[in-house]
Amino acid sequence: MLKVGLLGAGRIGQVHAKSIAAHPESRLAAVSDVVMLAAEKLAAAYGAEARTTEAILADPSIDAVLIATSTDTHADLIEAATQAGKAVLCEKPVDLDLARAVRCQAAAARTGRPVMIGFNRRFDPNFASLKAAFDAGEIGKGELLSITSFDPAPPPASYVKVSGGLFRDMMIHDFDMACWIMGGAPEKVTAVGSCIVDPEIGRAGDVDTAVVTLHFADGRIAVIKNSRRAVYGYDQRIELLGSDGLLSAGNVLESTVSKATAAGVTGAKPEFFFLERYMRAYEAEWSAFVNAVLRGAPLPVSLQDGVNALALAEAATEAARTGQAVAVSRAALEVAA
Repeated sequence: MLKVGLLGAGRIGQVHAKSIAAHPESRLAAVSDVVMLAAEKLAAAYGAEARTTEAILADPSIDAVLIATSTDTHADLIEAATQAGKAVLCEKPVDLDLARAVRCQAAAARTGRPVMIGFNRRFDPNFASLKAAFDAGEIGKGELLSITSFDPAPPPASYVKVSGGLFRDMMIHDFDMACWIMGGAPEKVTAVGSCIVDPEIGRAGDVDTAVVTLHFADGRIAVIKNSRRAVYGYDQRIELLGSDGLLSAGNVLESTVSKATAAGVTGAKPEFFFLERYMRAYEAEWSAFVNAVLRGAPLPVSLQDGVNALALAEAATEAARTGQAVAVSRAALEVAA
């Protein structure tokens, strides 16, 4: 039985608490949050104890921590938790600064404790099936990858100001997906971004609409499209063209019912937001982490994967700013070598 401390009792912390409590081989033992009342409420819902982060890390009976705190605390908490002997599952990103993430990766590696980054989309059943089919050679060599990721509505400007920007906050999931599906990182990035959805996002120094192209050394290409507004729901699709065919994973819809009449064919919209769309993925992600910690199975997503995605986000941010192709930091990608 894995005894777990949850750091962060906000929206995503609540999602993770549910997965921890539901798993037959893990138990939520303690919850911390900067707002103690929030920690107390979430802990009470699962029979856990509200404690400070320091107390959780100092408790030798707690085997693992799940970090669901604000981004600016992730690297420090990963280092503190691994030094305290804990296994770690941390929400993305590792940090907003690539150099800080590289230092964190090196520090955590010295402890030998397992660290997994929460790129939950790898565990979506449809995306996982696409990846498995590709790895099995069903469409030959992958040549052109297209990832669509549109949010139903933009976040408030107050969030945008501290998020690190669309490329580090939103598209970082898609950077990880591209590296995962294509089996490695690209060598350079081109990008364009604009603010056409919400002027407040632009005034906060960010973009809300962007297209990034990843250029791989062997000529393969991946195109990622992001928008902060898709009025019909949470649009999440992948298409991979290979030498022998095409693989695609479409949206998860609110209903499988469709209506066909003389007037036309209609169907349901996509699930509205990530909490509905990826609930099964969060559960599978936690199960994979538990299996890795208890049985020594390989971590399906490493801290290095988190560094890689951040390196792409940094390159895309610079490419969008300058309008030039930007090489991906090889030093960051090779930090674990």
